[in-house]
Amino acid sequence: MVDPEFHAPGVTDAYMNGVLGDVILVNGAPWPVHEVERLRYRLRLLNASNARVYRLELDPQPEGGEAFVQIGSDGGLLSEPRRHDALEIAPAERFDVVADFSRYRAGTKVRLLNRFGDGTTAEVMRFDVGSGSPKDDTTVPEKLSEVVALEPGRAAVTRDFHFHGSVEGWTINGLEYQPGRALARPKLGQTEVWRFTTNFHHPVHLHLDHFQVVSRNNHGLGAYDHGWKDTVALRPAEAAEVVVRFTDYTGPFLLHCHNLEHEDMAMMGDFVTE
Repeated sequence: MVDPEFHAPGVTDAYMNGVLGDVILVNGAPWPVHEVERLRYRLRLLNASNARVYRLELDPQPEGGEAFVQIGSDGGLLSEPRRHDALEIAPAERFDVVADFSRYRAGTKVRLLNRFGDGTTAEVMRFDVGSGSPKDDTTVPEKLSEVVALEPGRAAVTRDFHFHGSVEGWTINGLEYQPGRALARPKLGQTEVWRFTTNFHHPVHLHLDHFQVVSRNNHGLGAYDHGWKDTVALRPAEAAEVVVRFTDYTGPFLLHCHNLEHEDMAMMGDFVTE
């Protein structure tokens, strides 16, 4: 006999935000140490954790702050660099940044910390700065690429998607996932505004084409919303509007929460480009 209570879909309260481990891996290694010279380094960062959100900081901070110069996001280069003391990165998000280790004295041990963690999860890795002073003729240009802005005012359609999780189930617009049931049917080449709202922390991920964030909670962009994105991290009761234009292929594609536990509980929906 099947025990209906044991096999009922859902998740217990303790794991509503996903399962968090106690070991931080970087490129498959726990808490690695990387030796660096006193040069600029380009770091490509991907949050590949199943559920953990990070706030990454260098410790000590370089004199004057702005340890990270962001040059790219999920979908490629930004139009211009953006400078941060810290980076908040949710599952599936990517950051392309430059860190200048010439701002540290030789022999400095620079820890990469996770300010959202504690105990073993507060440490990510360490950079050991070498003793030499090699010549560095690199620069970060003030103009990186041409990012053509999509115009939300010209959107043909505005669509709402509410991501709601509970012990009873995980839904988008009140619907559990059903393969083949389209929540939207956008037309190729048509500009649309998609509005995402949540009740839990959800990194909302859209397949096929990248989008541009245009607002959070009816205000401007957040610090990490610039450039072409395919994942937008939303806190509980937060709303974000993105503008998107699908241009590549017709057919069925997915939008979903990129928290692995939420995704495994089928917090996803189909959309069909026509």
